[in-house]
Amino acid sequence: MRYLSILIVVLFCCTSTDAQTYEIGGFIGGSNLIGDVGNSAYINPNALAIGGIFRWNRSERHSFRFSAIIAKLEGDDANSGEQRRQERDYSFENRISELSVGMEYTFWEFNLNSGNPASAPYIYTGITYLFYFDNFFADNLGKQTNFDQGRALAIPIALGYKLTLGTNILGSIEIGARYAFTDNLDGSNPVNASGDVDRAFGNINNNDWYVFTGMTFSFTFGRQPCYCNF
Repeated sequence: MRYLSILIVVLFCCTSTDAQTYEIGGFIGGSNLIGDVGNSAYINPNALAIGGIFRWNRSERHSFRFSAIIAKLEGDDANSGEQRRQERDYSFENRISELSVGMEYTFWEFNLNSGNPASAPYIYTGITYLFYFDNFFADNLGKQTNFDQGRALAIPIALGYKLTLGTNILGSIEIGARYAFTDNLDGSNPVNASGDVDRAFGNINNNDWYVFTGMTFSFTFGRQPCYCNF
């Protein structure tokens, strides 16, 4: 009975949506791929990424977060610092769309309702669903041929710094990497292309990473939160 009572209190606190603070806003920045084609720098935004973000602030230290981002990924061996890639001279373009859900944790208390300026660094992780990207392969001349639309999961890991910009406005800067459960965002491992598995090149033992670098701006709404510990 004791545990049932605790569960009821927690569920009531967590489902009382009238007493929570929410945020909704947008993301704009750049994207880059860490793969087998093009520049191999970890942070090298060379294409546009835009999206939306929603936060449910469950306490002064953590929030549930949902985001949707569309972005272009591109790479060119001519821009690589590796001589082997420069001699190969491949290039690619891809477009991705993702949905991500997870938890954002601040390193110290971040109170949106104190009336005073607030800022804090944070870390975010969760699960990402890549619900659209182009599957393709490259011929011996590096020409890109699309053959399918791919889907895959990814693990997001993001670091950022957020601050209040007014009573109901927040801004943040963020660098977020995604480890994708596919190695074909750059066309280097087209394992799903019938008869084209021999076109794989590069390191086929490592999956692709992609990175978003940018800013978010969000507006808060809802009544002052009644935080509960769980």
